[in-house]
Amino acid sequence: MKLNRIFLGLTTIALLFAFAFTIPKKNVLIIGDSISIGYFPTVKKDLVNEAEVFHNPGNAQHTGTGLRMLDKWLGDQKYDVIVFNWGLWDLCYRHPESTVQGRRDKLNGEITYTVDVYEKNIEELVKRLKKTSAKLVFVTTTMIPPDEAGRFEGDEITYNDAAKAVMKKYDVEICDLHKHSIDIHKKYKLKDGDVHYTAEGYQKLAEPVISAIKQALK
Repeated sequence: MKLNRIFLGLTTIALLFAFAFTIPKKNVLIIGDSISIGYFPTVKKDLVNEAEVFHNPGNAQHTGTGLRMLDKWLGDQKYDVIVFNWGLWDLCYRHPESTVQGRRDKLNGEITYTVDVYEKNIEELVKRLKKTSAKLVFVTTTMIPPDEAGRFEGDEITYNDAAKAVMKKYDVEICDLHKHSIDIHKKYKLKDGDVHYTAEGYQKLAEPVISAIKQALK
């Protein structure tokens, strides 16, 4: 009995000691559109032992939605790293009479935001994110295929360049997912004329994002 009590006592002390020195997981927030929703599960799974990874509810759409919803998405939670992207929705042309999914129509539609407005919106969003004290990582917009219904090939480069200028101004790290997406899209595009990817494609896209987050967590 005496040995049992000693053993239980030592076990309790060991557990308390381990608990006291357990390093709590970091918190990571991903804000973005359907592309980020696609790679989010892989990121979350890979970082399960290092961080709690969250995504904003639903689709972050364009920078206008970001400006309207950002405070709600951030809430009262403290985040160590915030990964964010806007772009594909901003540079998309839509027409109310289009029958294509999302009312996309780059021939007759109107652009959501010009690159100048996009840049101004991104700067306002970065200013707000800077107030969180989290480490920020901007993810560049993935490639646009030439036959996409509502977006012009190459516009993403112009918008990325504008965003990169803002990130440089505010010393925000950049994960250049666009560079990686070019080869990934060739092999793992969901279908012709689609900016989205197969499940395996999203897993490939997750890799540079995971790397960027791990670097930011150091």
